[in-house]
Amino acid sequence: MGPRLRVGIRAACVRRGLLAVGRARGAAGANVSKIGNRDDQGAAPVMKNEISRRTFVQAGALMAAGCVAGSAAPAAAEAVPETGRPSPIRLGLASYTFRNFTRAQLIDFMKQLEVSDLNAKDAKDHLPMDPSLEAQALADYAAAGIKLHAAGAIYFPKDEDDDIRAKFEYCKRANIPVIVAGDPVPGSLPRIEKFVREYGIRVAIHNHGPEDKYFPSPFDVLKAVKDLDPRIGCCIDVGHAARAGTNLAEAVHAAGPRLFNLHVKDLTSFTNKESQVAVGDGILPFREIFQALIAIRYPGFVDLEYEVHPDNPMPGVIASYAYMRGLLTGMGYLWRT
Repeated sequence: MGPRLRVGIRAACVRRGLLAVGRARGAAGANVSKIGNRDDQGAAPVMKNEISRRTFVQAGALMAAGCVAGSAAPAAAEAVPETGRPSPIRLGLASYTFRNFTRAQLIDFMKQLEVSDLNAKDAKDHLPMDPSLEAQALADYAAAGIKLHAAGAIYFPKDEDDDIRAKFEYCKRANIPVIVAGDPVPGSLPRIEKFVREYGIRVAIHNHGPEDKYFPSPFDVLKAVKDLDPRIGCCIDVGHAARAGTNLAEAVHAAGPRLFNLHVKDLTSFTNKESQVAVGDGILPFREIFQALIAIRYPGFVDLEYEVHPDNPMPGVIASYAYMRGLLTGMGYLWRT
């Protein structure tokens, strides 16, 4: 293992551990500068530094204090007594976060992050559609102890059996139980339902915000699927949903048993798609989102989909997991991946 960043996150947390996590993490990113670079041949970006697992875990624990302390924090964010209970929220990763990196690099990053659950996408070589290449990817993930719980987003632009079947076969080969479906044509939903019943694979339709012609909000998804097989439901993307004017906690409750996946990111503006930041540095109500998920006994994963800085995502990814783990600790839970 190469040089480790022993100072970056730890120093930021020590200096600002009693402030809100969003503020505390600002310094963490400053100490992880100039990480992502491409080699001379234009290959995938190379991360020049690695984060020690101990440093990352300690950082998350320190940030937990900031998550629930400080006189400016609202009463709803005050710490609760440590219960020792495992968190009912399971944190995963959307591989699209590392779309400019190879599968081998993705696996290495996941080890550093102590994340073992993946929503894989056919990006780079993460989970190729080709059966032989897919088999090799699955072997690599299994050897690394990484489990695939969803695939996507997978797009369904055609109302055709062959196109839809190929995508269900792709997930069947990988033993993936959830397809995160991007922008299916509404007229294709009865046909997709037929394959859901045949394969027993759930379909979670991903909302894409105001630009989405069919499904800007999770509520639009719920309207479209209300009379279909209960295994057709939602993947709530909280950033896109917020830009569509959605009350996120209400959307979680409304989806209930039809909520099969959650993609998380944060924004500094409810109207600006380009305002994405690390989770906790923006304005989305993650405590309320987590409380709603716990209230409905959501059994799925909360997958980080960090879409900015594609050549250098690790500072924001590290900060996002530290915030979410700290938030769960502040809610009285032992976080888990």
